Amino acid sequence: MLLRRERAMTAVAIVLDVAFHAGRTEAVSAADIAERLGQARRGIEPVLQALSRAGLLDSIRGPKGGYRLGRPPRDLRLAEIVSTALDEDGGAEAPAGRLQAAVVQPLWTEMEALCREHLARLTIADLIKRAAAAGVKRPTVEPLNFVI
Repeated sequence: MLLRRERAMTAVAIVLDVAFHAGRTEAVSAADIAERLGQARRGIEPVLQALSRAGLLDSIRGPKGGYRLGRPPRDLRLAEIVSTALDEDGGAEAPAGRLQAAVVQPLWTEMEALCREHLARLTIADLIKRAAAAGVKRPTVEPLNFVI
């Protein structure tokens, strides 16, 4: 898991972006997510699809379509998001050799277990609180005001 952190970090960033900009009521487009993450849309599409298949995000079709949270932020655990992303990625090869198999692989397994424990305690709601504590403000949609 730790060796393949890029996909895991992308998955967490995507769900946090959707929670921060859309929540469970509005939809945010894949293009907007990709732009805010500084990544190519085609690069995040497989992760979006995996998150949708797992029910972590809802995919909405149509001209106003996009993605919204599949569950409330307090019910979206980071461990589940990371697990979903990495399940789709496939497993990394174990190191070859007796020393690596006897020492390095057990060490890596231990570190991954600690990481999973920590991620299991955190939710997307916790990350939204961290963003607020860091001074990051949610975007506000101003109502349209027409004057003739």
